[in-house]
Amino acid sequence: MTEPFQFNASDVTIEKRETVFQGFFRMDKLWLTHPRFDGDTMPVFTRELFIRGDATCVLPYDPVRDEVVLLEQFRLGALGRSQSPWLLELVAGMNEDGESPEDVARREGQEEAGLSFARLEKICDYLVSPGGTTELIHLFYGAVSTESAGGLFGIEHEHEDIRAHVVNAEHAIAMIRDGRINNAAAIIALQWLELNRSRLRNEAQQ
Repeated sequence: MTEPFQFNASDVTIEKRETVFQGFFRMDKLWLTHPRFDGDTMPVFTRELFIRGDATCVLPYDPVRDEVVLLEQFRLGALGRSQSPWLLELVAGMNEDGESPEDVARREGQEEAGLSFARLEKICDYLVSPGGTTELIHLFYGAVSTESAGGLFGIEHEHEDIRAHVVNAEHAIAMIRDGRINNAAAIIALQWLELNRSRLRNEAQQ
C-alpha cells in the first residue's frame, strides 16, 4: 500500500486564474492540472474557488456551572430547508489582517456575547469545504463564567442580531443528537466538550 500525502502543493500547475466576481467575498476561476495516482497527469480542467478568509470560532463553557453559551442568529444559507434559518452557533468572526486567532476569539466574545475568556484552549483547525472554498476555521474552547451571561448582542451597522443563550452542557450535546444543532463548528466543539468535560470540570475545582 502507498502511504498517503505523496503529493503536495508544488505538484499542482495553475495554467490560468481570473477573478469572476468581487464583492464582500471573491470568486476565482482556475485552469489547472496535477499528477494522478496512476502515474498519468490530469488533463487541464477548470474549477471555481470561493475566496473567503480564515475565521475563528469559540465554544464558551463554564466548567463550574457546566453550561455553554450558544448564539442564535439568522443564516441565509439555511433558508429554504426544512428547518428554521435561525441557528444555534458558537461565538465566531472573520480573522482580520494582523490579528491572531486568539485576538479574534477575544474580540468576538465581547462583541457577540459580552464575554471575557479566562483562558482559551485550542480544539483544532479545519477546512470548511475544501472542494470549493479556501476558508479555514480556528476552533477554541473558551473558559467563562455564565453567571450573568445571555442577552441581545450584535453590531448594528453589520446587520447583526444575536441572542446569546445559556444552555446546560448535557442539553446542548443532546441537540446534536436530535439535529437541532447542525452546523460543523458547533458539532465539532460540543463533541470535543463531551470528550473533555470531566477533565475541564476537574481542573476548575483544583
